[in-house]
Amino acid sequence: MRDYSKEFADRVQYIRSLVETSGVDGIVFGNSGGKDSALVGILCKFACENTVGIMMPCASKRNFEQDMKDAKEVAEHFGIESRVIDLTDVRQAEIDRLQSITTLTNAAVNNIAPRLRMTTLYAVAASEYRLVAGTGNRSERYMGYFTKWGDGSCDFNPISDLTATEIIEFLKWLTAPACIINKAPSAGLFDGQTDEDEMGVSYHAIDSYINGGEVSPTEKKIIDRYHRVSEHKRSGINVFKQIDE
Repeated sequence: MRDYSKEFADRVQYIRSLVETSGVDGIVFGNSGGKDSALVGILCKFACENTVGIMMPCASKRNFEQDMKDAKEVAEHFGIESRVIDLTDVRQAEIDRLQSITTLTNAAVNNIAPRLRMTTLYAVAASEYRLVAGTGNRSERYMGYFTKWGDGSCDFNPISDLTATEIIEFLKWLTAPACIINKAPSAGLFDGQTDEDEMGVSYHAIDSYINGGEVSPTEKKIIDRYHRVSEHKRSGINVFKQIDE
């Protein structure tokens, strides 16, 4: 049986040591109202009292309603400081200006919000001497289901080794609010969006596959394709290297 008590203590100590050696005053993370951000916020709060979660609704109706409500409930339940910044107008201003020089694709538009959110977190971090905590899990990383230089960017990530299934189990052990545990995973980029619908495969199947379990041929094909085309997101920046003669 998994020892969540030890695992919790180890992760908290990892964060605490990182804050101390970095010489910063605190931590900032994006409190999206989802499972991953909830677990990161809880771990960071136990490790560092000066932890703040930023709620960054942007255009999507879900962001302003369900996500905000759930994010606030987690913050209140665990005593995490919260701030809210509406990025809707900023996103629209960026879109308006970009349309004067190019024809935007849906993917390009959907990636604007995650990058604006990370810009916001780093602005807060730089102004208040904080580290930016990442909230991506192992399943998302394997699939490349994150925005490069958006939610995929951070100073550290205390849950990157945990699958989506393990995140849920951890939150249950922590007695996190049911609204978070039972919520369908969603990036909240547009109304009606869910991760699993968009990818065409469940997190249960993804987690089973990356842990050596059996999945259907269709599921395997989808997972393999996502992993293959997203390799550039997991590798470092491609830089020139001089070839010795």
